[in-house]
Amino acid sequence: MDALKQGADALFILLGAVMVLAMHAGFAFLELGTVRQKNQVNALVKILVDFSISTLVYFLVGYSVAYGTHFFVGADILAARNGYDLVKFFFLLTFAAAIPAIVSGGIAERARFYPQLISTAVIVGFIYPFYEGIAWNQHFGFQAWLLANTGFEFHDFAGSVVVHAVGGWIALPAVVFLGARSNRYRKDGAISAHPPSSIPFLALGAWILCVGWFGFNVMSAQTLDKISGLVAVNSLMAMVGGTLAALWAGKNDPGFVHNGPLAGLVAVCAGSDVMHPLGALAVGAAAGALFVYMFTLTQNTWKIDDVLGVWPLHGLCGTWGGVAAGIFGSTALGGLGGVGFISQLLGTLFGVLWALLSSALLYGLIKHFLGLRLTQEQEFEGADMSIHSVSATPDRESSW
Repeated sequence: MDALKQGADALFILLGAVMVLAMHAGFAFLELGTVRQKNQVNALVKILVDFSISTLVYFLVGYSVAYGTHFFVGADILAARNGYDLVKFFFLLTFAAAIPAIVSGGIAERARFYPQLISTAVIVGFIYPFYEGIAWNQHFGFQAWLLANTGFEFHDFAGSVVVHAVGGWIALPAVVFLGARSNRYRKDGAISAHPPSSIPFLALGAWILCVGWFGFNVMSAQTLDKISGLVAVNSLMAMVGGTLAALWAGKNDPGFVHNGPLAGLVAVCAGSDVMHPLGALAVGAAAGALFVYMFTLTQNTWKIDDVLGVWPLHGLCGTWGGVAAGIFGSTALGGLGGVGFISQLLGTLFGVLWALLSSALLYGLIKHFLGLRLTQEQEFEGADMSIHSVSATPDRESSW
């Protein structure tokens, strides 16, 4: 019976890993449909190479930082529980690799390729797993301190804060340090429109992400005996809540409509295992409206050229989700309880501050020593032309 359970658990988390791996195709097509046509090939290459770098770095360094486990010595850990620990690494890797995929959308169309790969290695090797270990593996006594002082630990079932808020707030300094795309904000005060190059590709990316998200959330149980249908239904309700709110707030704009479900799913991750479905609907709807409002504000008023709106979508909606778990997860609002508002607020703020400050330091150093941005000529030509020229030019780095 134990062997059967171990095999079932390994298969369960493997299916989750595959579903979240498929979400990276969603990230790729979402970016592909949003950027200008001349940069589409670059977007596809960037997502795949970022994932590859993330895999190596998380295997060699990041997983050990978060969980104190490595796979360098001893055959026992490789075969134990039908290889469950290895598959668990695979599953958690797909979460870690989402961080550079999130950042990629914000810095699209003007960031240099190789400096961004360096930042990916640092983010996945240390910045992300440092907080991951605190939130999900009891590192440094932070959870114990919250329990002792507030009565509750910080609860983030599937990563509203650990993955999405951290990813979105990491992206913000990178976007600000890069500056806007050339001629995006003109000297006369006007804004040059850069509409999505392909709504069908954008929609395809959104749908792939939505489907994969049920693996992201449900399989966060990590073992078959802990699976909860409540997580699936709450994910569904948040998805449709975000869609309908974005439809209304965005005045039928198709770009907003297809980002609405993503906003709802980002927000519901943290409390998807403790909320009532009506609470999940409300959380998702609030996130959908929040994304539309803040995307418009950052682009048009603050003139922050966050191409895919990753800070509003992941950073702010993830922050909202972390706090919302402490509100709608309470028994007073129909939830299962076991969460507290103060602990959720403190845990979320810690994640936001860590992501913001560490990212500002990282991208500040890269900007100073290596440079973050393409030259104006390279940006004008389009990164896809640079990719085609790689095989024909000896100076490969400058061609990016």
